[in-house]
Amino acid sequence: MADPAEIPADQPQCPSMSGDGLLPPELRAWMLLLAATGSVEQELRSVVKGNLDVSHDEFLVLCLLAEQPKEGLRMTRIAELLGRPKTRLTYQIACLQHAGLVTRQSVCGDKRGIEVALTEKARQLLREASGSLAETVRRGLVQFVGREQRAALNALFPDLAAN
Repeated sequence: MADPAEIPADQPQCPSMSGDGLLPPELRAWMLLLAATGSVEQELRSVVKGNLDVSHDEFLVLCLLAEQPKEGLRMTRIAELLGRPKTRLTYQIACLQHAGLVTRQSVCGDKRGIEVALTEKARQLLREASGSLAETVRRGLVQFVGREQRAALNALFPDLAAN
């Protein structure tokens, strides 16, 4: 945390980097990183719902597709990258398609392959919402990633500190 005085009373502090616990430094660093990203994710949920009217998981699909060529990605690859079961992803893609945010099409030469791509409507929504979404992430990171989290990342990636 940036400053213990900034931590709301109802919010527990992140795990400590002091090394007093049972975890080796790598696991301790991972727990600090998870706590920080989880807190930012919580902050982002309501902004995503308000700006894009999609769930957080659907937002992750949109973000993943936004970083891809216009052709899109196969559903199996999306499931792998997001660590989601294919059945859950099928439901999310159907919701996004119903909202006019993605298209689905069969992959040429592969009956079972389905490729998903963003629509222009989704691209425009992401462009319009990106400022407030980025600000939410920035604010969350400033609030939740303090000295201990940076030290944890440096411990996990020693070469990162040198650059």
